[in-house]
Amino acid sequence: MTIELVATLIVIGVIGALLSGMLGIGGAIVNYPMILYIPPMLGLPGYSPHEVAGIVALQVLFSTLSGVIAQRGDNVIHRQLVLIMGISVLVGSFVGGYGAKFLSGNIVNIIYAILATAAAILMSLPKRGSEDLALHEIEFNKTMAVVSSLTVGLAAGIVGAGGAFLLVPVMLQILKIPTRVTIASSLAITFLSSIGSSVGKVLAGDIPWTAAAIVVVASVIVAPLGVKVGRMIDVRVLRAVLGVVIIAVTVKIWTGILLP
Repeated sequence: MTIELVATLIVIGVIGALLSGMLGIGGAIVNYPMILYIPPMLGLPGYSPHEVAGIVALQVLFSTLSGVIAQRGDNVIHRQLVLIMGISVLVGSFVGGYGAKFLSGNIVNIIYAILATAAAILMSLPKRGSEDLALHEIEFNKTMAVVSSLTVGLAAGIVGAGGAFLLVPVMLQILKIPTRVTIASSLAITFLSSIGSSVGKVLAGDIPWTAAAIVVVASVIVAPLGVKVGRMIDVRVLRAVLGVVIIAVTVKIWTGILLP
C-alpha cells in the first residue's frame, strides 16, 4: 500500500465521519462511492464492490459508536425506537452482509443505487410531523418501524452500510420523528445494524483489513467533531445537507452503472 493510497483513505474516512456525526448517518452513503471510485481516478489501486462493502461495514460500526458516545449526554435518543428498529435492522443486516457473497459486484452496486434513489425521493418530500415534541410525547407505528428497518437492514447489509441514509428519511417522513431525535437515535440504530453487516462481511471474507483499519481510525477520531458541529446547525440546514448529499451520490452511482 502506497503513501498516496493511505492519504486518500484517510481523507475519505474523515469526510464520512464528519457527515456521520452531523447527520446521524453511518457515512456509507458517501464512503461507498468514494472508496469505489476515487482511488482508481487518482491512478491508485482500487477495490472491488465486495471489498468496498467490507471496508464500509467496519467504518460505519466504529463511526456510529463514536457518534453515539458523543450524543449520550444530550437526552435526544429515543430508547424504545432504538430497541425496536435496532433489533430488526440487526437481523436484516446480518443476513444481507453474509448473503452478499453470493451476488456479483455489479448487483451490489445496483442495490446500493436503488437504496440511494429511495432515500433521495423520501428526502425530497416535505417534512411531516412536529419538531417541537418532547421525547416522552413521541409516538410511532411500531409495525411500520419493524417492517421498514428489517427491509432496510437486509438491503443495506449487502453493501456494508448501516442503512441510516435510508432509515433517517423513513423516520422523518413515515414515522414522523423530530429531526434531532431522528439524528441521535439513527446513530444508535445504525450502530446495531453495522454489527450485523460487519459480522456478515467478516464471515464472507470480504474485508481488506489494512484499508479498513485506516478508514476506521480516521472515522473514530473525527465523528465526535461532526456531532458537535451538528448541534450548532439549524435542523432545516441539516436536512438540506443530507438531501443534497444523497441526491449527488445517487446520480454518481447510477452514472457509474449505466455509463461504465
